[in-house]
Amino acid sequence: QVQLVESGGDLVQPGGSLRLSCAASGRFFSLNDMGWYRQAPGKQRELVADITSGSSSTYAESVKGRFIISRDNAKNTVSLQMNNLKPEDTAVYYCNAKIRISWAAVLADFWGQGTQVTVSS
Repeated sequence: QVQLVESGGDLVQPGGSLRLSCAASGRFFSLNDMGWYRQAPGKQRELVADITSGSSSTYAESVKGRFIISRDNAKNTVSLQMNNLKPEDTAVYYCNAKIRISWAAVLADFWGQGTQVTVSS
């Protein structure tokens, strides 16, 4: 059974920093792209950043220059360093991983339980 476990959400003041982490556990054949999404109240879930197994990354325009995504393939982890946080970054952040359970299986999306990030003075 594959699980994604997130940590690092908190309340932080505007201009502050937080680091989110996510670890994938369980048995699977391959772990492909990993990423972070967020969902604010009343809004749709949106991509924040993702990173390939070769460490090629993409970012939402709203976080470019402030957030940095990284991964450790040996530990099956992905992290999101968030700097210069703004109130509009307030949301529940979800870890996502595209995983193939077995060599014959299709690539499937797995999600963490979500971690709350609140940016407020």
